[in-house]
Amino acid sequence: MIPFDRSSIMVFLRRLAPLLLALLVACGGVSGVSNSTGAPATPSHIRFQFFGDAEERAVYDQVAQAYMASHPGRTVELVNIPSQGDHMTKLSAAFAAGDPPEVFLVNYRRYGQFARSGVLEPVGPLMARSGVDESQYYQVALDAFRSNGQLQCLPQNISSLVVYYNKDLFTKYHVPLPKAGWTWKEFLDAAQRLTLDTNRDNQPDIYGLGVEPELIRLAPFIWQNGGDLVDDPTRPTDFTMAAPGTDEAIRFFLSLRANYGVVPTEAEAKAADNETRFRNGMLAMVLNSRRVVPNFRTITTFTWDVAPLPMGKTAATVLHSDAYCIAGAAKDKAAAWDFVQYAAGPEGQRRAAELGRIVPSLKAVAESPAFRDPSRAPASSQVFLDVIPTIRALPIVSTWPAIENAVNEELEIAFYANDEANEVPGASELESEGGVRPLAPAAKAMIAEALRKSDAAADEALHKANTAAN
Repeated sequence: MIPFDRSSIMVFLRRLAPLLLALLVACGGVSGVSNSTGAPATPSHIRFQFFGDAEERAVYDQVAQAYMASHPGRTVELVNIPSQGDHMTKLSAAFAAGDPPEVFLVNYRRYGQFARSGVLEPVGPLMARSGVDESQYYQVALDAFRSNGQLQCLPQNISSLVVYYNKDLFTKYHVPLPKAGWTWKEFLDAAQRLTLDTNRDNQPDIYGLGVEPELIRLAPFIWQNGGDLVDDPTRPTDFTMAAPGTDEAIRFFLSLRANYGVVPTEAEAKAADNETRFRNGMLAMVLNSRRVVPNFRTITTFTWDVAPLPMGKTAATVLHSDAYCIAGAAKDKAAAWDFVQYAAGPEGQRRAAELGRIVPSLKAVAESPAFRDPSRAPASSQVFLDVIPTIRALPIVSTWPAIENAVNEELEIAFYANDEANEVPGASELESEGGVRPLAPAAKAMIAEALRKSDAAADEALHKANTAAN
């Protein structure tokens, strides 16, 4: 079932251990709905920065247009950055320059640096003054954006990782459709049966599965198998990725490419991403969140749907949530809040849900036809609501993006280890009796101190920029 050998896992874990521990030591933790207020007394202009492809931009364009139509005199300038990485780079530069966008969208995994730096205008007090009831929102989405006891940003969605599948391929090759409660074994069996060489050139032209070798994709499998990523999810100080349940989950995940070959090769993955491959009928399944739905709704050549992740010893999935944040340096905070209150309120979420972008964080909108309508793909949108009790968030610390990058680099090496272009160091370099050898204390302290200073400097720069702007 899980043939990826233990020596290769030890290589992966050993390479990760020093950097991840150092990053955790360095960062520390981050610890009746009304619509917006109506027509303003004076004209105002705000900038709203977000990331996403053309289909996602169309969603936010409609939300902004509807807001401006109902709020004469107020204009919202959309600043769309296609790449999330470029979006974060531009945001950091704007804060450092003292001229951030009044409102911006950020994922909870990347918002910790802003919360820790004190550059956000907390939305909790704004909600209280406006009579917005927090209980109308899903708690797990709100909690991902709390720091120092206050809600910092207002989440628009409570998405999670699910399985998108090409229903026509499953039907054509007589493979049982994915369903709630299916197992890792059934998941793997479907992927194997749908990895197909239809043109008989001894190379699959259809793969059973598309999944990126990234921590956010791996995490649910670890949780499902009784393992965990860190010692304390709220205030992590150490990684626990060598625990027995974690080890087995990592081996299963890596085996999808390295042993079973049900995932495209590294070269193929670089030539066309998983969204493109799925849209072109070259993948039977792909793991992703709700954000791909506007893109996948352009598919006209086959029927597709969604299903929960397969389950291990228990069910678990990972939170995907973005929130509207207001910059503390915003020149017109009242106008910024008015837009956020609309966009993340009933009307804004209804529009975004109908266009497929979000799993609404507002319970009433999530349970309405705006989201659940089975006539709009995916027919099984209810799946996103059914799995909410099993959603877990990744740790929220200011250096989490750096931690993810470190893990992802090592995951990629291990994931494609059996492809011709990759070699994994010998296990003898990394193994010790009973598991991974600990990093020498002096080296660990040196790396931790360097990262601590770097992180503190970045935070101080952002804080000074915000203070000067105010």
